[in-house]
Amino acid sequence: MNSPILPVLEQLNKVVLGKSFQVKLAVVCLLARGHLLIEDLPGMGKTTLGQAMAKVFGLDFQRIQFTSDILPADIVGANIFDREKSTFEFHPGPVFSQLVLADEINRATPKAQSALLEAMEEQQVTVEGNTYELPNPFFVIATQNPTHQIGTYPLPESQLDRFLFKINLGYPDPDLEKILLKGESGRTKMSSLESLLDLDTLKDLQLKVSKLTVTEHLLQYVMDLILATRQSPDFAHGLSPRAGLAIVSAAKAWAFVDGRDYVLPEDIQQVFVASARHRLQSVKTSSTSTIELIEELINDTPVPA
Repeated sequence: MNSPILPVLEQLNKVVLGKSFQVKLAVVCLLARGHLLIEDLPGMGKTTLGQAMAKVFGLDFQRIQFTSDILPADIVGANIFDREKSTFEFHPGPVFSQLVLADEINRATPKAQSALLEAMEEQQVTVEGNTYELPNPFFVIATQNPTHQIGTYPLPESQLDRFLFKINLGYPDPDLEKILLKGESGRTKMSSLESLLDLDTLKDLQLKVSKLTVTEHLLQYVMDLILATRQSPDFAHGLSPRAGLAIVSAAKAWAFVDGRDYVLPEDIQQVFVASARHRLQSVKTSSTSTIELIEELINDTPVPA
């Protein structure tokens, strides 16, 4: 089948130059109803990607700038006393949007970070005993600076596990960076972006992704990969069942973007690193990175016949 997502990718790649794999992962994350964590140095285009996705998918957009003094009420909202009515009324916070950009999330305290836990997992927030539904779709793109930088608070495992993917954008190719230096940055091209999908179409695409076929032997392949992480001496602990569900959902979305209604082993391999890297903690003290260890694990795990 022809993928309706190809025009979306073309638009986004005009804004975020030379990062087609990361852009595709971001789109896959949205189609799989996940949330995206982008870690990188300031000025790499993390915010630009979030704004571009909101525009192309036609989603309501709110940006929350996380700082050391931000409070949970600044994120989810609060009950405010109305003098005329002599009652408290709930005033929704910026989290009540279809696409929320949580900018520099690890500059906020753990208490403020936790305000997103219920929202990301259950698509609702609870304030003083009352529960409020969040929009559908609800997609969080969080950016964070490397944890070695001053003024950052590492995200707890419970928060990291709410993200389907963690990606890095990295430095652009020198030739593409020269284009940026000429003034042709992603932000200057943002005004030319068109909204290509309406809300009903996006929901329909997400439903189609969820119904894609995953054969028994591919489910066993996912299980073999998960068990390999649990048995590996390289990691402090293995992947959880929720991580397995995330990998399957992401593989379905990757296959859909590639124009197929069935999943291949290659789809699982393409999304596995982004799905697993923030959920696994390396116990090695050598220079081997977590990503390299995960890639080795993929290479060493055969696909069931």
